[in-house]
Amino acid sequence: MGKQITEMLKGTLEGIVLAILATAPAYGYEITARLRDQGFTDIAEGTVYALLVRIEKRGLVDVTKVPSEQGPPRKVYSLNAEGHVQLDEFWETWGFLATRIAQLQHTAAPRQEGH
Repeated sequence: MGKQITEMLKGTLEGIVLAILATAPAYGYEITARLRDQGFTDIAEGTVYALLVRIEKRGLVDVTKVPSEQGPPRKVYSLNAEGHVQLDEFWETWGFLATRIAQLQHTAAPRQEGH
């Protein structure tokens, strides 16, 4: 499952992060921790930070700098109206794909022994 899940996540991680931000604003490390709590244990922090830069540039999030006791101010990301639109489109696309894949899974001929 390792390589396959990595490839599948490339196309879905943005939607997953937007879904996390829809529940509450968060900073980068907090998002990574939430992903790991959800079972995405192999996601590197660098991957999440690069994604946050992209979604910020695309105008899907608002960013607030919050003082930190452990160093420079943290960038806290919150989903804005454009981000909510993008998240709604993600869920619609996800529903379409999940339904079609489930249909394929249930209609595919079972593998025969020895083939």
